[in-house]
Amino acid sequence: MQMLITSNFFSRSLQKFPYLYPSNDLHSPFNSIQFIHNPSISLRIIMALILVSLFLILELLSIFSNAQGPPSPGYYPSSRIGSIGFGQGFRNLWGPQHQNLEQGELKIWLDSTSGSGFKSLNPYRSGYFGTAVKLQPGYTAGIITSFYLSNNEAHPGNHDEIDIEFLGTTPGKPYVLQTNVYIRGSGDGNIIGREMKFHLWFDPTRDFHNYAILWNPTEIIFFVDDVPIRRYPRKSDATFPLRPMWVYGSIWDASSWATEQGKYKADYHYQPFVGRYNNFKLGGCSAYSSAACRPPSGSPSGSTGLSPQQYAAMEWVQRNYKVYDYCQDSRRDRVLTPEC
Repeated sequence: MQMLITSNFFSRSLQKFPYLYPSNDLHSPFNSIQFIHNPSISLRIIMALILVSLFLILELLSIFSNAQGPPSPGYYPSSRIGSIGFGQGFRNLWGPQHQNLEQGELKIWLDSTSGSGFKSLNPYRSGYFGTAVKLQPGYTAGIITSFYLSNNEAHPGNHDEIDIEFLGTTPGKPYVLQTNVYIRGSGDGNIIGREMKFHLWFDPTRDFHNYAILWNPTEIIFFVDDVPIRRYPRKSDATFPLRPMWVYGSIWDASSWATEQGKYKADYHYQPFVGRYNNFKLGGCSAYSSAACRPPSGSPSGSTGLSPQQYAAMEWVQRNYKVYDYCQDSRRDRVLTPEC
């Protein structure tokens, strides 16, 4: 790795500063004899060495910064919400034969016969909803492992939804984490999604990582290991989900679009496809709570929004790992997404 970095820096500095490397051509302005006797060339060498040193320092800082992950957000909302067991807050919704709970870990899987899903016992009108997930390595194209809020069963054809979806991939390529928001049927029929997609700064197949949605009357914030990656503010009632929703998780086949717009499909030679969940968190106001109930805050101030340190962490993630933003897609009809 060190030799590769050094080689890359050498070739790049050669392109930027050719006079650093003397030529044996007597007619070349960079001939090594001239270097010794010409003070102006010597000064150029010194200045160039300073520039190259600064260039190398900046490159190394960039490499090591990305390798270390995002800066600390300074506040950890998951620490304010206690973990619960699966049965305390959820139940199986479908595919019970493809769901197993053992020592606090829920395993759901998809094969050629069925997938599986689960659902919270109660609907919520706001709150913090989280879980730790470990994804399957290898070929998972076409497969979606998800954790999301929805009221599709209460409002079929006119529902709201807030999604965290892991889009399966092919070996050697990273998973895509897709966040999405649907409002009053924009996920039904003529779909109007509000997708923002990310790669992750770690391998989500090697260990469990925490993913969460904070939803209150003024904003939606998506978190990965307590780092905010996206904030979706309420700009109008028409572009924000306000009706109670349940919390869901599932694994299913979305071969028509999930991996590189459907280029790669689910291949059941690699079945079963497994999603693992633990560390469930449900904190907030259920649909049956009193009007005095207040949802948890995503920021240290206890109010809405994020702290400057949280914004800095989010901007780092979006600068380095965001791969799609519906508001920046010139193919999208802005009339349908006025919040952009």
